[in-house]
Amino acid sequence: MKVAILTDAWRPQVNGVVTTLSRTGEGLESLGHEVRFLGPDSFRTMPCPTYPEIRLSLHPGRRLHAWLDEFDPDAVHIATEGPLGLAARRAMIRRGLHFTTSYHTQFPQYLRARIPMPLAWSYALLRWFHGRAERVMVNTERVRRELEARGFSNLVHWGRGVDTALFRPGEKSFLDLPRPIFAYAGRVAVEKNIEAFLSLDLPGTRLVIGDGPAMQEMRARYPDVVYTGYRFGEELAATLAAADVFVFPSRTDTFGLVMLEAMACGLPVAAYPVTGPIDVVRNGVTGILHEDLRRAALEALKLDPAASRAQALENTWETATRQFEGHLAEARADRPRVSSPIVSTARPNPPSP
Repeated sequence: MKVAILTDAWRPQVNGVVTTLSRTGEGLESLGHEVRFLGPDSFRTMPCPTYPEIRLSLHPGRRLHAWLDEFDPDAVHIATEGPLGLAARRAMIRRGLHFTTSYHTQFPQYLRARIPMPLAWSYALLRWFHGRAERVMVNTERVRRELEARGFSNLVHWGRGVDTALFRPGEKSFLDLPRPIFAYAGRVAVEKNIEAFLSLDLPGTRLVIGDGPAMQEMRARYPDVVYTGYRFGEELAATLAAADVFVFPSRTDTFGLVMLEAMACGLPVAAYPVTGPIDVVRNGVTGILHEDLRRAALEALKLDPAASRAQALENTWETATRQFEGHLAEARADRPRVSSPIVSTARPNPPSP
């Protein structure tokens, strides 16, 4: 099967979406499929307002159509709801072809963290975007139920995995910092609620692995925190493994792949009892979920690191990739659409909330 994956989130971005798509592509190729990605690196781009690390594709339509003609895929997956995702959706509908989508991010909550846009409006736009997909892949049962309650349909589960050969327990001496070490890894951005972690009164060291648009402000406000910047591969794994507790302050993630990576390194997790952590962490065993994040972090110190590693070993990319493969096959097997391809190039009216 020739599989096309179109995504606004792509290298050199560093996040869970890019990791998930990369590992899925590798897994599909190992199963004998031909996989091609199309991302912003193939187009002229502009920086996303308030988030310059993210590049937005400019006028991708013509090149996108040529790319589809040249590759002639058997299955098309649209991974994100950005400019490239919108152009891909429009192209597939115009051609009268099947496609699948995925819901990686609680975009309405992310958007509201930056501008005062009502959640109902954002969800209406997302329903419109995903409404024509044969399958909408979500990473947890909780997210599926939440979206179903908001009127989404064709929702199916697509799990996540972790590279337990790379992310593994290591030497604590890799970090020469006062203990205990409470670590965060990910984007330093307002939607990650990172200040809830940085403002905690904790013993030892608060460690931030990563970078982002709020880094300069956080460094100025919390100079006693240790900031490493981005770490990759073995260095990232060794840094995580050398910490004692992983703190995940986000309230807006649908999953939080980095929690699995930290658990694979033998770290218990401290987080809020919200979507994402609730689906990843076994409360009282591999982490502590509590509205008091300081209490969660301190109690997580008492947990057995081996339990975190054991749970991570249950989550493989092979299983997740086979789920993805199965959803693509199901979408191909569905009846062809009876509606005529859309040929108008006029911009559609925005959906009603």
